[in-house]
Amino acid sequence: MEAVSVILVDALARQTGFDVHVVTAERDRSTIATLQHGPVTVHRLPWSATRILTGALGREGRRLRDYIGSLQCDLVHAHDTYGIMLRGLDVPRVLTIHGFIHEDTRVSGERWARLRGRVWRRIETRAWADYPHVISISPYVRERLRGIVSGVVHDIENPIDEAFFDVQRRDNGRDIFCAATLSPRKNTLGLVEAFGRLKARGIDASLTLAGAQVPAYAARVHQRIAELSLQRSVTVLPSIPVREVCDKLASASVVALVSLEENAPLAIEEAMAAGVPVVTSNRCGMPYLVSEGETGYLVNPHNPDEIADRLARILAHPALRVRMGTRARTVARDRFHPLAVAHRTRQVYLRAARAHSTADIAGDVGPASGAREDIDDGFQDFVRQQ
Repeated sequence: MEAVSVILVDALARQTGFDVHVVTAERDRSTIATLQHGPVTVHRLPWSATRILTGALGREGRRLRDYIGSLQCDLVHAHDTYGIMLRGLDVPRVLTIHGFIHEDTRVSGERWARLRGRVWRRIETRAWADYPHVISISPYVRERLRGIVSGVVHDIENPIDEAFFDVQRRDNGRDIFCAATLSPRKNTLGLVEAFGRLKARGIDASLTLAGAQVPAYAARVHQRIAELSLQRSVTVLPSIPVREVCDKLASASVVALVSLEENAPLAIEEAMAAGVPVVTSNRCGMPYLVSEGETGYLVNPHNPDEIADRLARILAHPALRVRMGTRARTVARDRFHPLAVAHRTRQVYLRAARAHSTADIAGDVGPASGAREDIDDGFQDFVRQQ
């Protein structure tokens, strides 16, 4: 969510007529700091709570809400848990839902995961219902909002760094890349298992895993790599910066992400922008990103043989990789380019501001329940002109 917000803020700052302020909270900070980054003002607030939920509902949440109120903004755009803290604020408000914390919690494998997931669901859905304008980053998100959100839902996908659109391909026909946290939700073990079966077929391939690690789960991943004698073929890296991700995508023949729960993973959008075919799960938000047989393949994340089969198919056919990658790049530029996303987001802001002003005059209580707004207005032409 942080990476997406930075990219969006940068693109919005390039729009005329916007004075952009970013308010964020940081652990272990004792004072408020205000910094200027070009045309963007960043406000960093203290955050001492050990848990996100207790902080959002407690002192830290109230402090952030009061601080934003003191800025007297013309419009507030909240993201994820910040939306919980800004419920009921009397300014034009927009909420972007990047993920479902209650679902992520449920599949986290942590203690009391299901109970904690139910608590999160209640808190999250109450916040969603409070916003007059909600941005849905995927049709999967929109489906989950049905019957909960009473405001207008706008369909705008996440932006990605422009660097991914400039990746120069040097595909060697053997590299598989996965940029994701080593965690139960990302199903890293399932991918390792599938890669083991791929190697058992005698296929010359390598797998690179890059991302933060859930310690206990990562230990199981390393153990399974050793059990399958894959140490020479699998490289495990920590989280790497954008330039290194671009470098990995330049040489990758295929990107694999076989998660159990995702809304609109940036790893897939970035691969598409770089022109790399994708093998991903056939559930949640992933089928809305990857078109079966056109930009990659959709697989059952619990079926390692199926995952291995689709990876093998892409590795074995250079022409297929070129065709899928070319199509993926075209789709990505129209849907994920930051200027396109900023253009559409700006339209939502203008509509939200107008609606709030009208409601103040007419005494209206808000938009009709379940209303939908698809913002297009030539954004594809807008991006091509930049």
